[in-house]
Amino acid sequence: MDASDELLRSPAPSALLTLDGVVRNVNATMARTLGRPAEQLVGGTIGDLLPASQRISAESLVVHAATTRTVAMRILEFPGPGHAPVVCLIEARAVEDPSGGGRLVWLHALHAGNDRTGLLIPFRLAAKAAHLGLCMYSPHERELEWMGGAPALAMLFPEASVPLSEVVRRTHPDDREALRRLARTTAAQSPWISFRYLTEHDGWHHLACQTREIRLGYDGPERTFAVVRDDTRQEARRRRALVALNAERQRADEVADFSSALIAAATEQELQQVVLTRLAATFGATGAALALIDEGRLRLSSDAGIPLPVAKAVQESMDLPNPLGLALRTGEPQFISSRDEYIRRWPHGAHMPWIDQLGSHCAVSVSPLSPLGDQPLGAWWVTYDSEHHSSPHERALMSTLSDLAGQALRRIRLQKARLELAAALQQAMLPTLPEHLPGLEVAARYRPSQDGLDIGGDWYDAFVMPDGAIALEIGDAQGHDVDAAALMGQVRSSVRAIAAHEPDPGTVLSRTNELLVTMGAARFASCTVLHLDAPEGQVTGTSAGHVPLLCAHNDGSHEVHELPGGPVLGIVPGTDYPEATFTLDKGSALVMVTDGVVEGPGLTLDAGLEQAGTLAGEALHAGLNAEATADRIVDAAVSVGHADDVAVLVVRRTE
Repeated sequence: MDASDELLRSPAPSALLTLDGVVRNVNATMARTLGRPAEQLVGGTIGDLLPASQRISAESLVVHAATTRTVAMRILEFPGPGHAPVVCLIEARAVEDPSGGGRLVWLHALHAGNDRTGLLIPFRLAAKAAHLGLCMYSPHERELEWMGGAPALAMLFPEASVPLSEVVRRTHPDDREALRRLARTTAAQSPWISFRYLTEHDGWHHLACQTREIRLGYDGPERTFAVVRDDTRQEARRRRALVALNAERQRADEVADFSSALIAAATEQELQQVVLTRLAATFGATGAALALIDEGRLRLSSDAGIPLPVAKAVQESMDLPNPLGLALRTGEPQFISSRDEYIRRWPHGAHMPWIDQLGSHCAVSVSPLSPLGDQPLGAWWVTYDSEHHSSPHERALMSTLSDLAGQALRRIRLQKARLELAAALQQAMLPTLPEHLPGLEVAARYRPSQDGLDIGGDWYDAFVMPDGAIALEIGDAQGHDVDAAALMGQVRSSVRAIAAHEPDPGTVLSRTNELLVTMGAARFASCTVLHLDAPEGQVTGTSAGHVPLLCAHNDGSHEVHELPGGPVLGIVPGTDYPEATFTLDKGSALVMVTDGVVEGPGLTLDAGLEQAGTLAGEALHAGLNAEATADRIVDAAVSVGHADDVAVLVVRRTE
């Protein structure tokens, strides 16, 4: 039995995925939960195997675990073996590929037997956001149990549990038969039916209802749920008062459920489940993270509501002053009501690139997990997407719940997200761009691949040639390891050395190709070389199997330049690389990229070039310089989860 068998031997649904979400292997329970034979699942993407409404959630969960190397959890809906879909709490974490092929993502369902109501949280939130009510119908008891959603709909049913006979009695006589048919339906999902309903205080309401069968957990029971929509537009003082009352009742129920789940948590994993599925929802926040101290080190896990750059930055910059570090040192909770307050209290935050991810209006609350007044064992971090002033009642409630979490806390095990030595090697191999080039702005960006070592074969370079022109090059050596980096260094050095004596880009690539062929290099490399005469704006270039060149203009437009050239370097001896010459207008910019920028999961080369060119054109039209333009292009590539190396070189003609 190999390591992958160990990960899949659990009775719970389990799967091993590549970092871009392709199914490598599944166990029998996962195959049943997905409603297909295992052989039909392998090779497909996890998003394509789920209902359309779940694809983005599933893909972001995989990307979150693969990118941040933290444990990520999310409630997902699976097709199921029968007519009823299955709702499971899914954990995703990065694991080493047992076959030695880098890293994989281990996706598996967590047992929710002690907290099945937690699986309904996404439905409650979705119902509330859509101004719908959520009920559970029990055919045997013939009762409707209120489960949450919009408070305005909760007021229609003053009691948490209502007999179906009472609902029918209050329904208009002409609509009762349609309501009875809805209660008797055995379909996985019924059509919407409309009926008039007499309330105790507001008279008749025009309601619409739809039922759906759902299994709670992979080994749980089937339940019938109904969503209710109020199509009545009447708004009255009495109704607003009852809305507020029901909102408080619903909040009290959620807090009670949260407290009970914390007390019932028996392991650290269960504690993580409770916190990451309930914390943000309980306090009306957009995201939550749990930071635990384990043997003097801080380990972070988060739900998928916190942006990836924020989660990663919090994990990697704990040596800088911030509210989480202050809460851990002092044991005092930190409530930051707005972004301005954050920057006022921690001025360095204004220079952190991830602060913009929280938006111009945001709030943060950090509560230490201090059982019985002891030294904090960790803390939780809650983010809001708007300004938020915590009331004394809310602060007291969060303190009480964090104390309960501290009492239930054990220890957490997470691995370090990066290989620092490999990253340092990659950084040392990147060149320093020339400064103060007359009439030009030059900027470059590089992000390594998320596969294998944190090191890769993409490179860029820019240098002044003996004739005063500027040489620009960008390329991609095959692979994401030390050998790829070594080949990258050889190619970059060769281009520099040859260009010092042979300024023509085609000659430079031809001689570099011959050198690599003679060396018998085991790998190949693509490359684009340009010769730019800055005063005249004349550009001469050629390509060795590299992605096309982009040219963006300050009116917001852009075009793609398909340079002539030949095959990739190091394969075919005696290759010539023909050149093309064109003019770079004043105010325009050349954008040279590697394929990691313009190709990725779900993104074709043409679509990627269009996206990068549009971003560059918009940046120039907005008056941004080369540095900001390069940032926009790289950030867009990283945000969609590209797994390959990412390199961008931007040169803008200013005069």
